[in-house]
Amino acid sequence: MRWWKVMGLAGVVGVAATGAMVARAERARRSYTPDEIRERLRARVAESDTAPSSNGSSGSTSAAGRRARPEAS
Repeated sequence: MRWWKVMGLAGVVGVAATGAMVARAERARRSYTPDEIRERLRARVAESDTAPSSNGSSGSTSAAGRRARPEAS
């Protein structure tokens, strides 16, 4: 076999493996019930409310999660 045939075959195998991984992850994601998803999201929000910010600042944030602009003086 020539080297380009081996590379092409390796590419096809890689694409097939990636597709199988994506399909498996999608099946696992869809296996949650809406109540389980809601519970997990609420737990994550509660955890983020109690955890200190990752950048070490204690600035205020808006409802959308963005830092509020400092007021001009």
